[in-house]
Amino acid sequence: MKKFLLALAAIGAMHLSVRADAADIANGKLLVERNNCAACHGLSMNHPITPEYPKLAGQHADYAYFAMRSYQVGSNNPLFGRNNPIMIAQMQGLSQRDLHDIAAYLQALPSDLILQK
Repeated sequence: MKKFLLALAAIGAMHLSVRADAADIANGKLLVERNNCAACHGLSMNHPITPEYPKLAGQHADYAYFAMRSYQVGSNNPLFGRNNPIMIAQMQGLSQRDLHDIAAYLQALPSDLILQK
């Protein structure tokens, strides 16, 4: 039983490490450029064109993924979805893999976000 639990823990650890490394930052950058995210969020994703738009550079990847996925769902699920017509349209053609790649790229960008005080 002990060997089984150790093997199960090892498999779980491998799954987590593969998952963490699975995002492709280069593809995320390409997708951000292709989808013209800079039109609203600024060239560096750190200086949005208006204060209503969030700074994306340096944002935690898990939060960025969750937000983008919420826009994909849109108003179809009031408990999970976000209702912004521009962002809903932007997210529709992206896969979940794309969202993870974009999120990893955004997290890797230099930022002036204050993450802790």
